[in-house]
Amino acid sequence: MAQVRTAPETRNADRLARHVLSRLVCLGSHTITGLLSTSGRQFHDWSADYRLYGHNRVDPQALFEPVRDWLCRQNSSGPVVMAMDDTRVRKSGKKTHGVKYTRDPMGPPFHVNFIQAQRFLQMSTACAGPSGEARMIPIDWRHAPVPRKPKPSATAEEIARYQEHEKRCRISEVGVGRIAHLRTWLDKNGAEHRTLRTVVEGSFTNRTVLKHLPENTTLVGRIRSDAKLYHLPDQEPDGRGRRRVYGLPAPTPEQLRQDETHRWKTVDVFFGGEMRQVDVKQLGPLRWRAAGENLDLQLLVLRPIPYRTTATGKKLYRNPAYLICTDPEAELQEVIQHYLWRWDIEVNFRDEKTLLGGGKAQVRTQAAVENVTGTAVAAYAMLLLAGAMCRENNTNRLHLPAPKWQRRKPKRLTTTTLVQNLRYELWAQSIHFSGFNLKTLLNSKPEKIPTTPESALFYANRYS
Repeated sequence: MAQVRTAPETRNADRLARHVLSRLVCLGSHTITGLLSTSGRQFHDWSADYRLYGHNRVDPQALFEPVRDWLCRQNSSGPVVMAMDDTRVRKSGKKTHGVKYTRDPMGPPFHVNFIQAQRFLQMSTACAGPSGEARMIPIDWRHAPVPRKPKPSATAEEIARYQEHEKRCRISEVGVGRIAHLRTWLDKNGAEHRTLRTVVEGSFTNRTVLKHLPENTTLVGRIRSDAKLYHLPDQEPDGRGRRRVYGLPAPTPEQLRQDETHRWKTVDVFFGGEMRQVDVKQLGPLRWRAAGENLDLQLLVLRPIPYRTTATGKKLYRNPAYLICTDPEAELQEVIQHYLWRWDIEVNFRDEKTLLGGGKAQVRTQAAVENVTGTAVAAYAMLLLAGAMCRENNTNRLHLPAPKWQRRKPKRLTTTTLVQNLRYELWAQSIHFSGFNLKTLLNSKPEKIPTTPESALFYANRYS
């Protein structure tokens, strides 16, 4: 389950395995002491558990290794669809590593709010299903702190050093570095022939990312409605002169949406639990100065979707979406479907923060912050991977029946359902549970498990 870097390896691996499993079934606050209470270690020395993270005795990236390997082997055909986005974890301690005042992404658009938070970057790979649905499973997690500004009394050398460090810590620089890292991993693990399709939001659709994409890697991302695009040059110069790189100006994404001469195309995509039809306009190949002269693009405009708040209410429209794809020959329906899959990474962030207590651990040092949060996300990825493997093996049977108020059967297993059934598998025999009209357990002898249900139940002091 885990790879550690110091001796004795077996002891550290067992301790980390308890932490990973306890994080998934913990009933209280997901602090390190909460994990100790869940595993029945509240009366033992806790210093070794803190040193596990603070002294770099665990490598969170190694925990993602089997997840990446299974996903690549499972979806062996077509491109590897990967979503990338950053998130912020609120923290109140000013002395905690990486904590800084940043803009609140959940604030209202008419007023800028600031919060104290840590910034992280996550990459999730799509695990596609037979009906066109997909679930994003995390495969990489990186702390991307915002550097603190130097003091007013700083020297010129310190200011120059800060400016250079600030450039390397920009989220675009960190993102393009992780894309290159994943591309290298694919090449080393037998997937060099597969295209890596990265799906991002507008914060990553810039010259820093577009001009440094690795080989055999495409990007699908949002673009501004007034972006200045250009057609390809019509012809080469006959005599002297510089070769033309950009042709005549192309319509902006908003102008293309309003242009009635360009017809809408209807594509079928899976979104929101069912197949839907989306109207799209396509234009390409084009070039954009932010992407450079060596990258041809295609522009996609998604028509606003009408909706009503009531049955007889006024028809309203959602905002249109303007996308670019760095592969001008990519299939239209495939690009739209892959972009809609990206939304599931937002679900990952919600589950990691609310259900698994990501960022709840009270640690301060750089190593502890990175290792604790990375281990939490890796545990979440293993849980989703276990659910996907059960679906693949046609063993998607739940131990606990759905409550009476849940009339509709969910399209897929939610994170809450997976956690509840994991608790049943761990604790049912230990507490001799046989309710809910289930079969009585034949083996009355409790199984030895790494978590203690009595301790987890009685010492749960707060729900996160």
